[in-house]
Amino acid sequence: MSIVAPHFKKMVFVLFFGLGMVAVQAQEVEWLSWDEASEMAKTDKNPKKIFIDVYTDWCGWCKKMDKDTFQNAEVAAYMKENFYMVKLDGEGKEPIEYKGKTYNFVPSGRKGYHEFAAALLQGKLSYPTTVFLDEELNMLSPVPGYQKPEPFLNIAKYFGDDIYKEKDWKSYSGQGE
Repeated sequence: MSIVAPHFKKMVFVLFFGLGMVAVQAQEVEWLSWDEASEMAKTDKNPKKIFIDVYTDWCGWCKKMDKDTFQNAEVAAYMKENFYMVKLDGEGKEPIEYKGKTYNFVPSGRKGYHEFAAALLQGKLSYPTTVFLDEELNMLSPVPGYQKPEPFLNIAKYFGDDIYKEKDWKSYSGQGE
């Protein structure tokens, strides 16, 4: 009996660990490039809004938000259904076309910044910042800073469910009372 028990424990561990890996994989977010998302917004019969996660490689809070917020099952499911999701490196080097203008990387200091990130963040280069655009690629709002899953989902639903068309943020979030 003592020979079977360790094997059984190992099988149970592998089974649970394996199921855990499947659950984590099921929550993966499908990130698109800017070109892919903007093309889909133009060509899909029922286009979605665009969500942009502006990050940098060196940003610890960006990595934490990726892991804690964007990989949250409820957040990932809602975002996939309602938005084209774009990851934008605030220090990326590739030119980006937006509304007839080409935005480029600008060397500055040791690194530099991307003009498109600066335009989306309204000149306030702060990471992470998430940006919501409507179906016609018009800016709805940048949202600076790390967001935990529940507050983030509240913000995403404000734009994703078109609540912003009916209520201001303070009324919706209960801050206006």
